[in-house]
Amino acid sequence: MDEDSKPLLGSVRAVESYADSLDPKQRRPFHVEPRNIVGDEIQERVSAEAAALSSRVHYYGRLTASSDRLLVPPDHVIPSPEDIYIYSPLGTAFKVQGGDSTAKNPSIVTIFAIWNTMMGTSILSMPWGIKQAGFTLGIIIIVLMGLLTLYCCYRVLKSTKSIPYVDTSDWEFPDVCKYYFGGFGKWSSLVFSLVSLIGAMVVYWVLMSNFLFNTGKFIYNYVHNVNTSDAFGTNGTDRVICPYPNVDPDGDRTLDYYASDNGTGQVFDRWWSKTNTIPFYLIVLLLPLLNFRSASFFARFTFLGTLSVVYLIFLVTYKAIRLGFHLEFHWFDSTAFFVPEFRSLFPQLSGVLTLAFFIHNCIITLMKNNRHQENNVRDLSLAYLLVGLTYLYVGVLIFAAFPSPPLSKDCIEPNFLDNFPSSDVLVFVARTCLLFQMTTVFPLLGYLVRVQLMGQVFGDHYPGFLHVFILNLLLVGAGVLMARFYPNIGSIIRYSGAICGLALVFVLPSLIHMVSLKRRGELRWPSVVFHGFLILLGVANLFGQFFM
Repeated sequence: MDEDSKPLLGSVRAVESYADSLDPKQRRPFHVEPRNIVGDEIQERVSAEAAALSSRVHYYGRLTASSDRLLVPPDHVIPSPEDIYIYSPLGTAFKVQGGDSTAKNPSIVTIFAIWNTMMGTSILSMPWGIKQAGFTLGIIIIVLMGLLTLYCCYRVLKSTKSIPYVDTSDWEFPDVCKYYFGGFGKWSSLVFSLVSLIGAMVVYWVLMSNFLFNTGKFIYNYVHNVNTSDAFGTNGTDRVICPYPNVDPDGDRTLDYYASDNGTGQVFDRWWSKTNTIPFYLIVLLLPLLNFRSASFFARFTFLGTLSVVYLIFLVTYKAIRLGFHLEFHWFDSTAFFVPEFRSLFPQLSGVLTLAFFIHNCIITLMKNNRHQENNVRDLSLAYLLVGLTYLYVGVLIFAAFPSPPLSKDCIEPNFLDNFPSSDVLVFVARTCLLFQMTTVFPLLGYLVRVQLMGQVFGDHYPGFLHVFILNLLLVGAGVLMARFYPNIGSIIRYSGAICGLALVFVLPSLIHMVSLKRRGELRWPSVVFHGFLILLGVANLFGQFFM
């Protein structure tokens, strides 16, 4: 394309996007005759009719901004998508090959894209969350939280459709918040979105420290022929351990129960510590990766997340078959080996689930790529069903298969992989895969934080190396501090989930829906009561993390 044709590219793409959004039956039969438009050879001349079409498009483009639907080009001016051409003031043109419609995904791809996006570190904490709430109450809470977050996500998805006379085709949820609540709405949605991203980065740092520690320990024991004593079972594949027998859900879990039993050397233990040294070793690897200007290279490895989840499901299934089920039902009283079915610590599970089912800040973008927009609600519901079943499958199987007796259910860790020794080969494979996957995803999370924060503050995603480096130092410092002094991923997930979920899951979608109904004169008291109840649930969920 020559330089003179580039100024027209943006306006023609806007027209093409508008044409794609029109129902074919709504288009008037206006078009430039094929004989008057050149083919693919850009050296051929454009007819007067084609030039007139270009002039019309420019005329309407100068009348008002493209976000105003009142003066957009009328239907009879817009040709069919296959008749869109790039026109040059020099009188040449070439046909635009393809369009947005060719990039649309079928429903099955959209459903699994949502599933893959939601499947994060929370899956490792599901057994612990069920233990905190109780087996029966935990299952009920997973189902109810899935339904509540699905409804709130549905409200986010529909929020752009309720805005009249404005082109919201390229809007995200922060833009909707800004439309209804001004700058406060936009900045509040941004801040709480950053909370979820930074919380995920902190959890990743803690987990990467954990996985790197256990991977190194496995290699060391294998090289030096160190045998560890069995905690349960008769062979190395069935062992289950209770690394922290004095369970305190909010305590500092920094001691390795089997450190003295593994026979590792004192020098190795001193330089290969899960909390004292490993979090600092990760700085050398991850800090340079965070400073990349673009994260496109790491985006190529996102498929590893799907493979990791599939392998975890296989691992959980295999362990459950080998260990069998160990369940006793005690409704309100705990025993030496079993927890009651209903426990007062259930808000800890609801906090984890708020982040586990959180996709509200990007659901509009994901659904834009769905080929059949009329199926968005169905596909979103199926995706949430698939996510909920995955969480239930992992959480219920690990909890039920945990060998009680001889071990207490209270020994289930916030990261259930910690209940298997570092010498377990299958778990070693899981930790290694997750370590590599998180190493590639961590820079992507840092890139999203940088884009959102720097874009709003400086108007540029990469304002300068110094700005980016300082931000990355703060992000890395937060991860190191938490991995060093409070490596409890369950608590980190529930706190960050409850905080960001208060705004982006419960409050903002409900308020936007009620304000929209009020402006249309359709707000009724049942809607006020129901959405007010959702807001109160979000507030209670947040306060429950601190007082339960």
